[in-house]
Amino acid sequence: MPLTDQKTDQKTVAPDVRITRARAARAAVPLAGHAEFPSPVRRADPLTLLARQDTGRVPELRPLRYGRMAASPLACFRGAALPAAADLALTPRTGFTVQACGDAQLANFGLSTAQGRRLVFDFADFGETLPAPWEWDVKRLAASFEVTGRECGHPAAQRRRAVLAAVESYRLAMHDFARRTSLDIFFAPADARTLRVVAAHRLGPARRPAPGAHLTEIRDGHLRLAAGGPLVVPAGRLAGDGDPATLTDRLGAVLSRYRRTLGPARRALLDRYRLADAARTATGPGDAGTRCWVVLLVRTGTGDPLFLQLKEAGPSVLQEYTGAAVPGGPGRRVVAGQRRIQAIGDVFLGWARASGFGGGDREFHVRRLRDGRDAVDVTTMTPDILRAHARLCGWTVARAHARTGDALAIAAYLGSGPAFAEAVREFAVSCADQNERDHAALRQAIRLGRVSAAAGS
Repeated sequence: MPLTDQKTDQKTVAPDVRITRARAARAAVPLAGHAEFPSPVRRADPLTLLARQDTGRVPELRPLRYGRMAASPLACFRGAALPAAADLALTPRTGFTVQACGDAQLANFGLSTAQGRRLVFDFADFGETLPAPWEWDVKRLAASFEVTGRECGHPAAQRRRAVLAAVESYRLAMHDFARRTSLDIFFAPADARTLRVVAAHRLGPARRPAPGAHLTEIRDGHLRLAAGGPLVVPAGRLAGDGDPATLTDRLGAVLSRYRRTLGPARRALLDRYRLADAARTATGPGDAGTRCWVVLLVRTGTGDPLFLQLKEAGPSVLQEYTGAAVPGGPGRRVVAGQRRIQAIGDVFLGWARASGFGGGDREFHVRRLRDGRDAVDVTTMTPDILRAHARLCGWTVARAHARTGDALAIAAYLGSGPAFAEAVREFAVSCADQNERDHAALRQAIRLGRVSAAAGS
């Protein structure tokens, strides 16, 4: 059980009191205790947990999720956010809460461009964000580097260095943030040298197309979203979710409700655009089957495009294991969490509740669609590149936690040595071993017909 409920604002508590709490936490939960991974007899069955998430998802897309997860142990790991949360809930907690990403794995980080064309490395997915123990993000992150290193074929020694780099980067950054003011933390930039290494690998030397160019085509003299096989389907060609002929109108209604969550200046900016087209897209392994739409808006008079993503929001996978009360519904939860931990804000971020999709009300969070320029095959990463990503991801998680939690207490708990990193590395290895067994069990269930799976990239 948590040692503190953190109902008292950390800013009103004296530093020595917060350090005393951290020392008490370390006495109750020694650093070495974070090596613990739940035994098989304590774990919930992953396939049962995944099946529970199928309720309410688009029926024809459910098999795609399992087909993607069955492709490799890494894909299985990426899609298993709920089983991961169930495992983490069985591990020791220090009692210090932060706004957690909820699924802080390597695949959920990316590059974006800030004002002035400055590159920023940050979280790229916020669907599971929730107030939760800080350790859960760190352990999920560390395990993702062990699993990715195995997928890349890196030897054990190189995988160990990558995992330790992620956790040590978190620890060192948290000590740094513990000495800074809240404003300093909020605007802290990532290490420029590491960012250049990661950006060079993700973007490469080749000339990149204009943002969104790969999403569109000219049809009947108008800019439209380009179909991409079964994964990108224009709204007019879809069955299910009601009459396809009215789907664009219903999505327009979602946009109207979303518009009300924007401030006056942002509403005025959105009002310069009109809805031109919409298409359903398939998301990553964990979200496959939920409703996700790309909408193309064009500016009246000039035709300049704006791409928004309307993504269905549900309860965070962490919710049942934390008991956190989140007002306003899942869409608002995602938006509020994203605003708290994202380095660079999204002026089009908002949410909406709508009916007419699969029966009952659905929640959506809306954001500007990233252009995907930094899409990268992680299995091609060299050990040095993977380690650079680990340092950057660890720092990014620490900044989010320092912005929303007690950096001083967490830093004091972590201490000055590598004991925590070594313990979490052991956790990551055990987690990766179990993930391989879970992947094998999924493939076996597919072979036996207990789970329906469909191929899909």
